[in-house]
Amino acid sequence: MRRFLRIALTLLGLIFVSACGAGTDTSGDLSGEELTVIGMCQVGAESDWRVANSESMKAVFTEENGYRLLFDDARQKQENQITAIRKFIQQQVDYIVLMPISESGWDSVLQEAKEAGIPVVLVDRMVDVEDESLYAAHIGSNFWEEGMRAAAWMEQVFPEGDPVRIIHIQGTAGSTAQLGRTAALEEAVNSHENWELLARLDGDFTQAKTYEVMTDYLSALPEKGDIDVVYCENDNIAFGALQALEEQGYTCGRNGVNIITFDATRGALAECLNGKISLAVECNPLLGPLAAEVIQAMEAGRVPEKHHYVEEQVFAAEDLTEAVLESRKY
Repeated sequence: MRRFLRIALTLLGLIFVSACGAGTDTSGDLSGEELTVIGMCQVGAESDWRVANSESMKAVFTEENGYRLLFDDARQKQENQITAIRKFIQQQVDYIVLMPISESGWDSVLQEAKEAGIPVVLVDRMVDVEDESLYAAHIGSNFWEEGMRAAAWMEQVFPEGDPVRIIHIQGTAGSTAQLGRTAALEEAVNSHENWELLARLDGDFTQAKTYEVMTDYLSALPEKGDIDVVYCENDNIAFGALQALEEQGYTCGRNGVNIITFDATRGALAECLNGKISLAVECNPLLGPLAAEVIQAMEAGRVPEKHHYVEEQVFAAEDLTEAVLESRKY
């Protein structure tokens, strides 16, 4: 589409690499081949899920498949993503693939992409914009539905009327995953008089921060508290919570503190199989093939469906074997 305009813009890409550092791969001559050029703005590498998501994209958008991928790692900063999008617009890429850090703050830069005639495909998370034509399609998970699946499991496990004391550890504030999973838990707590939210902590989807805030919370209790559930909004949060709980003398599992996690990466499923994590709700990171299907549809002149949701499962210990773990791709 814009391939013949890139000759003079290639140097801009090289300047972009120098300015942004090792987190960005925008090198290479964009003008010499008839490749579909994808500018991708990834959140970062803050979790095992995120790494698997990036690898899925890189495996699909290859030169062998007819693509040139310009990959930007935003290091968990929205301003870095906005800067990257503007550079991609200058480079006249064919498509922008955006994994938005948070939902708000995108109207202006996505309007710039629209005016440049560059379709934007959202992957994983959503954006909150007044004009939905600013993005072509969204590919990802129904995060509220994931949270409701966790709540349904809690209803089955805990006898009706018995107290259920919950610690909620959130992911990155304002992200679609955080908003959906939080909304589901809030709805479930409000509909069960015997469910009590003991605390809400900010884990930012990272193991290190969760370990810190959970350790601080447990250490500040006047005595060892009664905790039935720790609702962790991703696997790395669960790993940090598990470490903090065990160091403070808590037993984790069905006979102690029930850790609920989202993502279901291989590491979390291993902890589920050994009984330390009680429930793992899958959030499938392998979205590269779906993203390619959407872009291929647009290349063929078709209008893609606005939302594409992946199939996902729920895992408890009884659902798992070593063979299941070995078969996982992430």
